[in-house]
Amino acid sequence: MKASRIVLIIFIGVILLAGTFAGGLVLGWALPGSPSGQAATIGAGGTDNPETDTTVTPADTNKLFAPFWEAWDLVHAYYVDQPVDDLKLMQGAIRGMMEGLGDKHSSYMTPEEYKSASEDLAGKEYTGIGAWVDTSQDYLTVMSPMPGSPAKAAGLRTGDQFIAIDGIDQTGIAPDVSLTKVLGPEGTDVTLTVFRPSTEETFEVTITRAKITVPSASAEMLEGNIAYVQIFQFGDKTTPELRSGLKEVMAEKPSGMIVDLRGNSGGYLNTAVEVVSEFIKADQVAIIEEFGDGTRRELTTNAGGLATDIPLVVLVDAGTASAAEITAGAIQDYGRGTIVGTVTYGKGSVQNWTPLSNDQGAIRVTVARWLTPKGNQINEIGITPDVVVEITEEDLANNIDPQLEKAIELLSSQ
Repeated sequence: MKASRIVLIIFIGVILLAGTFAGGLVLGWALPGSPSGQAATIGAGGTDNPETDTTVTPADTNKLFAPFWEAWDLVHAYYVDQPVDDLKLMQGAIRGMMEGLGDKHSSYMTPEEYKSASEDLAGKEYTGIGAWVDTSQDYLTVMSPMPGSPAKAAGLRTGDQFIAIDGIDQTGIAPDVSLTKVLGPEGTDVTLTVFRPSTEETFEVTITRAKITVPSASAEMLEGNIAYVQIFQFGDKTTPELRSGLKEVMAEKPSGMIVDLRGNSGGYLNTAVEVVSEFIKADQVAIIEEFGDGTRRELTTNAGGLATDIPLVVLVDAGTASAAEITAGAIQDYGRGTIVGTVTYGKGSVQNWTPLSNDQGAIRVTVARWLTPKGNQINEIGITPDVVVEITEEDLANNIDPQLEKAIELLSSQ
């Protein structure tokens, strides 16, 4: 038992330090990145109230963790099914610690969940249903189904909640855990009980898992000499794929361009700056990071943007989050284009992903909040479009896209 306790102490020490440094990966809408020197203070000078003092001495830590070790020893001594799984206890302790922050965007991810997140943003293949999801809600929630995926074919939409998986109620189960049940080998089925808040209906759908290649960006020409660019996420391959597409459509000398960010749940902060730089000229503020001590850091656009002058309309919806909101917010603040659609998700905080020792997953820690170039808060607010256009249930049933139609109308009138 003493050996297992030592192992857990090592893990806890790693966690306390790891969350203070930049790096790592992120699922869906989380953004990595923080300035150097932002590490928390752990050292001498603490008080008897570590809950309100960030400077903690070893004596404070021993006193603070005494009840934890009492619980640890009691479980090992008296739990009915012995031996207990120390690895699961350790992972549960980390998950509980992250939940204790009270921040839905700070969390623990198991090794399997971390691997899946890494593959998503790296644009690699994985097997599952093909949907970007939000793990910060009460249930695993669809941010957006991927184009051409089983989830898309099954009719899943933004906001759908998985309230049961293979007949097992997910109430009270961490969405990160639910996610592992949705993933699985290619060719196998998963039955999802889905609650759709927009219609208040509950239905069941069985989806066959498939090999999913995660897309980043695409571009094509529409009728009327209008370029249509769709950005699916902000990952490793987004910038080169976006630039390749922009070169192709710009060679056609389009009269206007639509940038579709609907259902884009975000990704890397540096990729967001690179994407903004394609549409806004160099040396302009793309985003402002605001840290806990009130300091701010401005990130500016790069030179060489391929579409900095063309008339622009940007499509957004409730699934537009994080890095996608950075892009829409910057374009709106500079009056660079017209934002069309519905109010965006409202994910305006920055997370560091830090892998833990011995391949034990990673933790995601909120380290800053971001503001638009004009200093507007997005967190829990979102971006309000310049032109609000809703998509009704009837539109969906008839495969009509009034938001895209409005964007074409605006560009054609120009």
